[in-house]
Amino acid sequence: MGCSASTIGSIPDKTGTAFSEDSTCQGYNEGPYWVSDVTQSKVIHFAKEGAASLEECPPMTLAQIFKKAATVSPDKPALLAEWPVPALLADGTAPPALARDKWKTWTWKGYYDEVYDAAKGFAVLGAQPFDGVIVYGFNSPWWIMAQMSGILAGCCSAGIYPTDSRGQIMYKSKYANAAVAVCGDDDHLNSFVGMVDDLPDLKAIVHWNATPSMTSVTRKDGSEVKIMAWGDLVGLGKESDSSVIEARINSQKPESCCVLVFTSGTTGNPKAVMLSNDNLVYQAKTSLAVTPEIGNDANTSERILSYLPLSHVAGLTVDITVPMMMTAMKPSWNEVYFARPYDMKAGSLGARLAFARPTTFLGVPRVWEKICLKLKAKGAETKGLKKKIVTYCKGKGLEYQNNLLLGGSGVKPSNYALAEKKVFNVVRAALGLQDCKLAISGAAPMPRDVQEFFGALGISINDMYGMSECAGATTVNTQKAHIWGTVGSALPGAEVRVVGENTDIDVPRSQDIFKPKDEENGEIIYRGRHIMLGYYANPKLGEEHVAEILSKNASTIDANGFLHSGDRGVVGTNHFFAITGRFKELIIGAGGENISPVPVEDNVKKIAPGISNFVMIGDKRKFNVALVTLRTVGGNGYVPGSSELDPDVVSIGSPGVTTVEQAMKDPLWIKYIENAIKSTNMNGDACQSNAWKIQKFTILPVDLSTETEELTPTLKTKRAFVDSKYVAVIDSMFDDAVASQVYIPYADSMFVQVAKVE
Repeated sequence: MGCSASTIGSIPDKTGTAFSEDSTCQGYNEGPYWVSDVTQSKVIHFAKEGAASLEECPPMTLAQIFKKAATVSPDKPALLAEWPVPALLADGTAPPALARDKWKTWTWKGYYDEVYDAAKGFAVLGAQPFDGVIVYGFNSPWWIMAQMSGILAGCCSAGIYPTDSRGQIMYKSKYANAAVAVCGDDDHLNSFVGMVDDLPDLKAIVHWNATPSMTSVTRKDGSEVKIMAWGDLVGLGKESDSSVIEARINSQKPESCCVLVFTSGTTGNPKAVMLSNDNLVYQAKTSLAVTPEIGNDANTSERILSYLPLSHVAGLTVDITVPMMMTAMKPSWNEVYFARPYDMKAGSLGARLAFARPTTFLGVPRVWEKICLKLKAKGAETKGLKKKIVTYCKGKGLEYQNNLLLGGSGVKPSNYALAEKKVFNVVRAALGLQDCKLAISGAAPMPRDVQEFFGALGISINDMYGMSECAGATTVNTQKAHIWGTVGSALPGAEVRVVGENTDIDVPRSQDIFKPKDEENGEIIYRGRHIMLGYYANPKLGEEHVAEILSKNASTIDANGFLHSGDRGVVGTNHFFAITGRFKELIIGAGGENISPVPVEDNVKKIAPGISNFVMIGDKRKFNVALVTLRTVGGNGYVPGSSELDPDVVSIGSPGVTTVEQAMKDPLWIKYIENAIKSTNMNGDACQSNAWKIQKFTILPVDLSTETEELTPTLKTKRAFVDSKYVAVIDSMFDDAVASQVYIPYADSMFVQVAKVE
């Protein structure tokens, strides 16, 4: 096929004119386009020119990049963490940040040397090339060092989410052929100890946070699994000969698998995405190419706060590979600071931001929304003249940020400097973002109203789009070229198309990307150096597993090398993309209509910020209904929180209503949600026809969370799981007996507990 209809990424200027419509699709007559085993590799498909070309991004391994970073910035700080982590106070609040000299610090040389010795230790323990190294625990320097040690040892490193159940831990460890498991606390260690009989390849368990009370555990067959502290692993490596690890480093190939990233498993068991060295090097190199504001001052560090799961591809890219690439290739160096394990639950992440003052900050939409709501609540306390001044300044801020959007004038409005001094600098400093050059959102579409809110405070949040299967991002908004409400344009060397469902025909480009016609919607597909090697089909998991994975590889990467994302979207005439839904999440209405629930859900939450989660259900049903949860104390997506309403939303209800249980019966809360639904039903942008409208809703007594498995680790809704878990509740809303009611009270008797996978 030809490539004339594709959008080929290059580094866009402010008008978008640097995009090229011409591509030879270099190397795409050379398959295979996917493989299914960790020992296999495929051809690297270089861009013809630019940041993804052979000349500008030659194939390298992560081991080579890492060593160069340690060589050019040996004495610069690389990893910094409070150690030991201060315990929560008796009242559940977090103590103040430790002084800088109390933070444990690794220089880039110290970081490399410790990883090198740990890699030697893995080899001594018996870990062979392409064996699995499992890393399980909350973000820490040892998490990153464990992963990089596995890579230097020629193994396939694989992270496990801190929220994973015991059954998921066992499944992923077995899937990865885990030879070594590295973990961060006693519970994690005990989990592995309890499953050694089910993990025949496991040779050692390493604890980075303490000295284990045992030195080994014996399987029923008499074989032994060693147990040791991280320091003992490093010591074991120090005492061993370097020739084995040097041979492994030198034998590694850019096109070979080095990392396994597990998918979230929203529609079944997680799949292991095989990523090569080149996948990750390309991703880091092009990310830096489109962010020229990063890394150019030899006298100043770039800083990142690591808090989102490192087992997710975003953490892998932003917290590990990009800092390494930047330090190796740019005049500056990168410092990675680590949040405390309880920061998200305790609401103390802001203290870590204030200390680290990151120059790049990545937040999933839920994190940005939480910050937004807190700032709005604080702003509501401002009165009188001060309120008028702040409102005036925010107007200037939004005007300027709108001028910076693609096609804008770029002009600062009058009095902008005063607004920046009086308001924006103060707010940014309070958030710890006073030095932030790049504010990023990913993992789910970013609501435009949240971007506008931060824009009014002088903070432009750039949304990006990608998935594990493409090693992170495929399209990005940059400081130089961005449009709020979109996911940006293609990365250099990435070829992105929007095709009709189940066709290879490009849909028409949209004249108005925010109001696309039906025929302008299609599936987003793409190819380039970032596309995974494939999903790993492990024969040890059985013939059915292998057959399933082979089929999945064939359906995900087509005969021309394009990865089919399963995401529904549009592309504008300016080459910017917008996500309009996910095909697996589409609701098929009673009349056969394709309904995308996300715009409807986002609009309701925009109108009614007292809502925490809003899940639209209606697939193959007579009409659409919704499950609603409210904002509560302690609820943050990772844990459901308490039954106490967030103090910022208590005023929505009747006097004295302070709990979810009370709100479920309160006429003011019910009316508040009903009005938001009615307003959304009347909004033609959110609800494209009557089939999209929501007819009924109920309020759930507890919020959704990763802990209770309704949300993925990146806080996306597991719609099918929620539907199954609350099927009786949902069915009750279609009962003829409540035909005249909009609000259907929740009843415990309707709840169906869906068992966790163990």
